[in-house]
Amino acid sequence: MAGKRILIVDDAITVRQLVKIALNKYGFDVYEGADGIEGLKRCEETQIDLVITDLKMPNKNGLEFVRELRAMEGYAETPIFMLTVESSQEIALEGKNIGVTAWIVKPFKPDQLLSAINKVLNLESANK
Repeated sequence: MAGKRILIVDDAITVRQLVKIALNKYGFDVYEGADGIEGLKRCEETQIDLVITDLKMPNKNGLEFVRELRAMEGYAETPIFMLTVESSQEIALEGKNIGVTAWIVKPFKPDQLLSAINKVLNLESANK
């Protein structure tokens, strides 16, 4: 699991810190972006293994970010989690259609997030 790079894109610094603390504890390398523009920049600078993004952010929202990320070389198959307070089925379906891997509604439990990350990165056996 060590060395897997995860990007957290959320305009709320407290959410980024909470997720970062939880993931650092398990050996992930965590990168941060405060909005979709910063998120895309991080993905240009470093090849990211998994992205966790909020939906509602200034400058470039989560859906815009996902659309642009999917178009970038090397990110067509990268797992993307939408971590948001938005629970609308319509918006979640739009997210799925543009390439969101999982939709996680806030508030969330760090253990559930870690379990989902392990599953999509095929790390289940690494934690046992």
